[in-house]
Amino acid sequence: MNIHEYQAKALFEKFGVPVPKGAAAKSVAEFDTALALLPEGPTMVKSQIHAGGRGKGTFTDGFKGGVKFCKTKADAKELAGKMLNNTLVTLQTGPAGRKVQTVYFTVASDIKKEYYLAILLDRATSRPVIVASTEGGVEIEKVAHETPEKIFKVYVDPAYGLADFQLRQLITGLGLTASEAKGAAKLIKNLYAMFWETDAAMVEINPLITTPTGDVLALDAKVSFDSNALFRHPEIVALRDLNEEDSKEIEASKYNLSYIALDGNIACLVNGAGLAMSTMDIIKHFGGNPANFLDVGGGASKEQVVAAFKIILGDPNVKGIFVNIFGGIMDCNVIALGIVEAVKEVGLKLPLVVRLEGNNVGAGKATLAGSGLTIVSGDTMADAAQKIVKLVA
Repeated sequence: MNIHEYQAKALFEKFGVPVPKGAAAKSVAEFDTALALLPEGPTMVKSQIHAGGRGKGTFTDGFKGGVKFCKTKADAKELAGKMLNNTLVTLQTGPAGRKVQTVYFTVASDIKKEYYLAILLDRATSRPVIVASTEGGVEIEKVAHETPEKIFKVYVDPAYGLADFQLRQLITGLGLTASEAKGAAKLIKNLYAMFWETDAAMVEINPLITTPTGDVLALDAKVSFDSNALFRHPEIVALRDLNEEDSKEIEASKYNLSYIALDGNIACLVNGAGLAMSTMDIIKHFGGNPANFLDVGGGASKEQVVAAFKIILGDPNVKGIFVNIFGGIMDCNVIALGIVEAVKEVGLKLPLVVRLEGNNVGAGKATLAGSGLTIVSGDTMADAAQKIVKLVA
């Protein structure tokens, strides 16, 4: 789960990570109230969407830049009016862009130097890793590709936590001065505490800055959380912005279905993440394009299958459906009953190819055959994939 910058910075402040003073507004009527919380002087106004590259983005009306420096609060208010409820397009949003429904005003900081700092889970070592670079404020992917020597990592033992010698490694690697070191050490230590205690998947500051007066601040903030741990953090769940998520993905989460929308036209309904990935691969192999990743899990109910069909059909690009089920824990007949009920309930007119294999497969195939519905059976995964690709061609 992702949150906005203004929400991430509120968490930063809670854990003692210093940030420039800021205030968010969700309507034009809230601009004056938000700006009144800031001192007079240079002010930043920042569009709040779940995507990077905001500063280089362009609004659909031609207005450029989702992050702007303003000399006065009055200028910030004027530019915020151009951003709010406008659609911002960046490299990460795709051409459709994202509607800006919140703007964030912050005090503009004097910058001595910019750095990069992030904490995430390294799956190869099963440990948190702190990634740092002297090159902040730019795309870290570009730095990694062109000057990888400017990025360094510190792996943290989760049983022990972040050690003092590791803090010294980070401060030395960033080349901070003695006057900056104390503030930087406290910031990094508190940031790691936040990462660990909130079950974050990633915490990124880009840029982390030093100021001419020796302060160290998180100028930007990007935080995502492990969705599997959210049951422990209702206060974080409350930060979820459903406006930033695909409506089909939101609906799927209500039924504990793993759904990710893609840009193809062949919908997939599969049990098991690995099989779902293989199903998308084989569709591509035979010349088709998957419209989604949809894993109903190992023990889906008939109700979940019906819900899955409705979610699939909520995508207007879908021209056909491929159901690929391997019954290990799953009972193939439960899936078959769900398919029949779903097809009847939604009045499906699109091509539907079903491949069943495994536990109680005979009963499942008999249920489909006796339904009187137009359902194409696939004997193997390859056979079924070829059939659905041909039917939507």
